[in-house]
Amino acid sequence: MIAALALCLAAVQHPAQPVLVWGGDAEGGAPFVEADPADPSRVRGFDVEVADRIARGLGRSRAQFLQVQWSNIDQSVERGDFAIGLSGVEDTPARRARHAVTLPYFEFREVLAVRPEDANRIHGLTDLRGRKVATLGSTIAYDMLLSARDSTGLIAVSYDDDVHPYSDLVAGRVDAVLLDHIIAQRALRRRGGTGFVILAQPVAVGHYVGVLAQANGALRDSVDLVLRQAMRDGSLERIFRRWNVWDDSQGTFFQSVLGTDTAVRTSTTAQGSHVLAYVPSLLRAAVVTLLVSILSMALAVVVGLALASGRVYGRAVLRVITTLYIEIVRGTPLLLQLFVIYYGLAGVVRLPAFLAAILALGLNYAAYEAEIYRGALEAVPRIQLEAGRTLGFSEFQILRLIRGPQALRYALAPMTNDFVALLKDSALVSVITVVELTKQTAIYATNIGSWVVPGALCAIVYLAMSLPLSRLARRLERRWRVP
Repeated sequence: MIAALALCLAAVQHPAQPVLVWGGDAEGGAPFVEADPADPSRVRGFDVEVADRIARGLGRSRAQFLQVQWSNIDQSVERGDFAIGLSGVEDTPARRARHAVTLPYFEFREVLAVRPEDANRIHGLTDLRGRKVATLGSTIAYDMLLSARDSTGLIAVSYDDDVHPYSDLVAGRVDAVLLDHIIAQRALRRRGGTGFVILAQPVAVGHYVGVLAQANGALRDSVDLVLRQAMRDGSLERIFRRWNVWDDSQGTFFQSVLGTDTAVRTSTTAQGSHVLAYVPSLLRAAVVTLLVSILSMALAVVVGLALASGRVYGRAVLRVITTLYIEIVRGTPLLLQLFVIYYGLAGVVRLPAFLAAILALGLNYAAYEAEIYRGALEAVPRIQLEAGRTLGFSEFQILRLIRGPQALRYALAPMTNDFVALLKDSALVSVITVVELTKQTAIYATNIGSWVVPGALCAIVYLAMSLPLSRLARRLERRWRVP
């Protein structure tokens, strides 16, 4: 009893130090943050070690990692999900205006990667007029490409990961990739040093920072002190050397940071102008969404009718084949089908992203449409079909004059629901570089640090596209309703 009381008293007098919860994206991979191959429940990377160094410098017991999508780090830190975000977070004026940002702790270079045969004639963005240049969305590189689009005529292609831009470069789908030199070098090592080359002349220079909630300025100042000390005592350099990302430019950068006062914390942004600036982009993306949806639905209707006809009128073998197609497509994720059609078939046929999106959505929804049409055809009373046969009608005449018109009335409502669902599912095509409405909204939200206005605008546009269709369907149902 006395020993237990002594332990309790010691705990009160010397309470355990709290952990430092930090957020990052392990999907970004090494050398930033990745799952440890020896123990996938743990993470490793230079940002992991930087977080540990910050935790020790702040007197915390340890650093605790929290997984968050890279593009959502800013929003999550403001929500209070974690204290600091560290995962190759780029230093931008807009980020400094919205959050408490640490001093830069690493300098990276934006570099172009091109195919070997283009290395002698492509030296910068100005040499890429009319060509496709890939990068990650919601990054400095993407903003640079958008800014250069009007002056150079290049085509900016946004990806959600840093693997497929380089594989598409090698496959010839894009002509160049603009990303951080760390990411470019990692991709080149992954391919055994072949497939593309990294141009020596950087396009721009940027810096990685830690991001904290705007209200956490005091903690940010404490983190700055820890980072400065880590630069002075060499611990930060040792971390970067362990992960093979240290070069002479980092030493020069450290000296420049230590020789100046705390980086500028303020910036002015005209929030109201963001809305007007992004409206044209959102409308263009809405047109892409509408085109993809309409063309995909047209394909789904045609293929769905063929599948339904095979199940209703076909022989046993045809019924088995159509049933297998429907069950396989409905039983596997649409996202997987997108990847298979766009990336999996690249060795056989190199489909443009827009066409691959239409095929994936159309063939997927065709399976659902087929079941709607089959159910509608079988819902027509058999006595009417027998009456038609008694009168000498052929099966085609029965379908055209008796069965088809009634089945159309039965199928109209679920068809409308499917089109509205397809309109929303078209958001998935952004994973194969098609920038539709939801993707453009996410880019907008990331740039201004809030989902309130972008989300509201996106919802309004979606409603403007789907509500008229629903009203039209209801009007047709009333017109075709059997008295």
